[in-house]
Amino acid sequence: MRLSDCHNLDDFRTLARRRLPGPVFHYIDGAADDEITRKRNREAYNACDLVPNVLAGVETIDMSVTVLGRKLDLPFFLSPTALQRMFHRDGEAAVGAVAQENGTYFGISSLATISIEDIARTVSAPKMFQLYVHKDKGLNSALIERCKAARFDALTLTVDTIVGGRRERDLRTGFTSPVRLTIPSMLSYAFKPGWAFNYFLRTKFELANLKDHYSEGSKEPISIGNYFDTVLDRSMDWKTAEKIRADWGGEFCLKGVMSVGDARKAVDIGATAIMVSNHGGRQLDGSRAPFDQLAEIVDAVGDKIDVICDGGIMRGTHVLEALSVGAKACSGGRLYLYALAAAGQPGVSRAVRLLREEVERDMRLMGIRSVDQLSRENLRWR
Repeated sequence: MRLSDCHNLDDFRTLARRRLPGPVFHYIDGAADDEITRKRNREAYNACDLVPNVLAGVETIDMSVTVLGRKLDLPFFLSPTALQRMFHRDGEAAVGAVAQENGTYFGISSLATISIEDIARTVSAPKMFQLYVHKDKGLNSALIERCKAARFDALTLTVDTIVGGRRERDLRTGFTSPVRLTIPSMLSYAFKPGWAFNYFLRTKFELANLKDHYSEGSKEPISIGNYFDTVLDRSMDWKTAEKIRADWGGEFCLKGVMSVGDARKAVDIGATAIMVSNHGGRQLDGSRAPFDQLAEIVDAVGDKIDVICDGGIMRGTHVLEALSVGAKACSGGRLYLYALAAAGQPGVSRAVRLLREEVERDMRLMGIRSVDQLSRENLRWR
């Protein structure tokens, strides 16, 4: 199977599985416990049907949206995700370059494998930094100041990782950051020599923004769940979030909001956006899907804050359904991570192009010329 054989986002998953060692693939693909929430994130869109209009004159299509202070050419963007150079040697640099080509946001995680400064120097696309609140308050402040100096456009505070979800696939495969070599894992890596060559012999793997503060994750192998349990601050609360918002002073998003009550509190502390997200089903299994929660959150705060639907997006119709409910934009991680793992920057570029073409084609089929014409009148629930 080659990159040219990938015609939808599921095809990239198939190609990634062929090219990655088992532990690395299952880290991307897996979720918490029974993975019910991960499955529901996508299935939620199947409970909703689109109602098209015809004879609407759709020669010109405008997919642009304004979110987090920036006008984007696409109604979706590339969510921040961790450890990207473990999946492909180009990591965040490849994802940022594709975001730049397409005029949309992309984010890097606190657990990124390329530094804040290197991304700022090489990528001109709108950029967000995903902040995990560590017990080391000096580190938190330093990361914020570095993002200010690098002129990042938005700060996104992840609020759903007080403890790590139990990712049972990782427990079975022994996945860690960095890779811990055991006899079973060595066999898996040996069967993927291309990946092994790039990981072990080309680009040094490290958590570029954390390596000078923690050895865990860069020098000492640790699972992501144990990392969350060991170094993240369990005392984080709304006062913490409000202080971070004030320290940052710019566009500020909370990632992981799932209830109306929390959405209202986000407005109260001055956040400018929320990402309705359950961390891709990787934290609380049994949680509602973002699309299932979207309507009630939009109804409560959609006129006061940018509401972003994050999770389960694998088709252009998913994007249009979420926008019709009232989301300002959509985002996702797996929607580009499989492509990154499968083929680096060319893979991500093809994946984003395919999704963009789906959105554009589906808008024409619905008789919609611009995103602001979408509404719940376009939807019927089964």
